[in-house]
Amino acid sequence: MLLTDLINGLDILYAGENLNVDIKGIAYDSRNVGEGCLFVCIDGKKTDGHTYAKQALEYGAAAFIAQKPLVLEAEAPVILVRNTRTALAYVSDKFFGHPSARFNLIGVTGTKGKTTTCFMIRSILEAAGRKTGMIGTLGVRIGDRMLLTERTTPESLDLQQLFAQMADDGVQDVVMEVSSQGLALDRVKYCDFDTGVFTNLSRDHISPSEHASMEEYLEAKTLLFRYCRTGLVNRDGSWADRVIEKAECEILTYSLDGDADIKAVNPVYLPGGVRFDMVSPWYNRSFSVNIPGKFTIYNALAAASVCGIAGIPGDTVALGLEKVQVPGRAEPVETGRDFSVIIDYAHTPDSLENILATVKAFAGGKVICVFGCGGDRDRAKRPMMGAVSGRYADYTVITSDNPRTEDPDAIIREIEEGIRNTSGRYTCITDRKEAIRHALASASAGDVVLLAGKGHETYQVFGDVTVHFDEREIVREILDKDF
Repeated sequence: MLLTDLINGLDILYAGENLNVDIKGIAYDSRNVGEGCLFVCIDGKKTDGHTYAKQALEYGAAAFIAQKPLVLEAEAPVILVRNTRTALAYVSDKFFGHPSARFNLIGVTGTKGKTTTCFMIRSILEAAGRKTGMIGTLGVRIGDRMLLTERTTPESLDLQQLFAQMADDGVQDVVMEVSSQGLALDRVKYCDFDTGVFTNLSRDHISPSEHASMEEYLEAKTLLFRYCRTGLVNRDGSWADRVIEKAECEILTYSLDGDADIKAVNPVYLPGGVRFDMVSPWYNRSFSVNIPGKFTIYNALAAASVCGIAGIPGDTVALGLEKVQVPGRAEPVETGRDFSVIIDYAHTPDSLENILATVKAFAGGKVICVFGCGGDRDRAKRPMMGAVSGRYADYTVITSDNPRTEDPDAIIREIEEGIRNTSGRYTCITDRKEAIRHALASASAGDVVLLAGKGHETYQVFGDVTVHFDEREIVREILDKDF
């Protein structure tokens, strides 16, 4: 594609001459530059792409988009813009021919429930016989194929390339988790969302490297409802009115506790799942899901509503919801013992409270909670999570999660500040494997051991080192060797 066509419509501050250059590809990482590439200089939090322009030129870059002046040793067109992230999204979408318009695109945002809701939507759509793509925390799925990604929401160039691949493969629907960072950094700008979902908002991602405040976090989330035709908003969330107020699309609300366009009534909570009746413009019938907890009803309401908008029959929705399985979300681990082990991704105060309340409702004995908090992330939530576990769990084992560059013992001390103000019994064991061993050894008949925070993750991060750590394997190894 000619550069002049690629940048047509882009908000440009300055463009030199000789724009009739044939662009064969786009890159924002100089290591991926090939002959005839357009190199977009991204000024990121860790590295500045402008400093790699010279290297990109040596690798064959034919043109550049920048937000700072570039000094190059050879002639190449340089287009100056206000924001290169926005420009990257624009040219990527254009280069790949606006692929998101070629299928039904569904975006799910919120603090909790994104992954589960996406899995539910995908399960329903596949039950309907539709070829479905999914992008999120657990990677990329194109039909039966799975690819790994570094981010929940990929960078705009990578995302548009994935969309093009999915469209070419005959995918009819794509469901994706849309993170606050993905929205704030324009990764999904120019995407053609048919339906957007807002699950909820609670404290998470508040740190110097993410969002400065809850207000900023909310602002990022609401961007999705400028890019979609129809929005679905959880009416029971405390931030729902703000989301609706900022939306620029048609909004439908769903609720379990109040008035809304879509309602769940007559909820039944079982040890292994939930049952509820849905009252909506599309379905007035009962649904069952084999994932326990009140939050499951909210996720199922959202998923069924998305599929109602897409015209999926109620019987198919029921089948998809009954079949859905989500790794690391209220996931039982087979122990062969008289106590239970559940793995869950809960890593915020609200999500920890939700899963603990759910487990406590069906536990025949004690609830033993093992959890920690990630390093280089929001410190304010650490004592809050300690207080939650102290209130709900009968016994808490505070341990390490992904300490990253922080001292894991210092993180544990901050969690302790919260649990000390409760009557909950607890101990601190920094080594997560030893913490799990201690929790299993403390369990008796009817008890439930909850391993919270890692969920689907199969690793721990210490500084710049990532080590394999799969809690399913750890539990089985400990039970086989020590019990």
